[in-house]
Amino acid sequence: MREYLDFEKPIAEIEEKLEKLGAAAQDRPGTQDDLRKLRARLHQLQTEIYTNLTPWQRTQVARHLQRPSTLDYIGRLCDGFVELHGDRAFGDDHAIVGGLARLNGRAIVVLGHQKGKTLKERMFRNFGMPNPEGYRKALRLMRLAEKFGKPVLTFIDTPGAYPGIGAEERGQAEAIARNLLVMATLRVPIVSVVIGEGGSGGALAIGVADRLLMLQHAVYSVISPEGCAAILWNDAAKAPDAAEALKMTAEDLHHLGIIDQIVPEPIGGAHRDSVLACDAVKKAVEAHLSALLDLSLEALLQQRYEKYRRMGVLVGE
Repeated sequence: MREYLDFEKPIAEIEEKLEKLGAAAQDRPGTQDDLRKLRARLHQLQTEIYTNLTPWQRTQVARHLQRPSTLDYIGRLCDGFVELHGDRAFGDDHAIVGGLARLNGRAIVVLGHQKGKTLKERMFRNFGMPNPEGYRKALRLMRLAEKFGKPVLTFIDTPGAYPGIGAEERGQAEAIARNLLVMATLRVPIVSVVIGEGGSGGALAIGVADRLLMLQHAVYSVISPEGCAAILWNDAAKAPDAAEALKMTAEDLHHLGIIDQIVPEPIGGAHRDSVLACDAVKKAVEAHLSALLDLSLEALLQQRYEKYRRMGVLVGE
């Protein structure tokens, strides 16, 4: 069953008509012309809606339950994926998955947040909110990549790091800070892709990359719109206003120099055609990874240093 967002109701109505008309087409000759007109109207409507999404609507798209996940991208982009588990200190965090794989024959280390799609899966994955052991597992994998000289590919899709008491007791802040420090100087190329929701330090902990890509309808921000609204206005209902103010869309972040490329999505969002979405990501990742592998280690680290030094600089008129 396809899930529709509130602003997609006009699309849902046309698709319902198409389904009914298609089912009756065998018994009613001459309906092909009506089907063509409805499909053309559907395409036009999808284009109009998805070309003019508000930041809040994009947030809803980024959180869509049927949007491709990290494991979907790994399955489509990579061959021979071997998942590795555990942080060798506490346990295995199911909110982060990762391991060894091949991308076009090249050995890489790949990892990312995993939310799950059904309620049972999402509970198992803690809704994509990692505990410290998740970030330490990611760190172990990145250290492994450095040891054997393999590039790192990460997928970002989390509302944020898990804020529970147990997570804080086990050093959530330290685990995130440690990843930031290590990724800043990791001696292999790093490519990160924001595939859905990039929330706060929970996203940044696997996102300090040489190239940061972002899907067209993904969002990336220091805080969720609901959290921002609750803090600023004491009213979570103002989340749409917060989403506008946070400048969290791909276009905003590309303009600000935070991300390096916007990866286009199929009309209607990545959840409409996961194969097309995955193929677009694969093409972009391969291009950036090839460019990074052509650099010397010294040039790679210098470019990474300069990239993050440029962020946040205010230039006067």
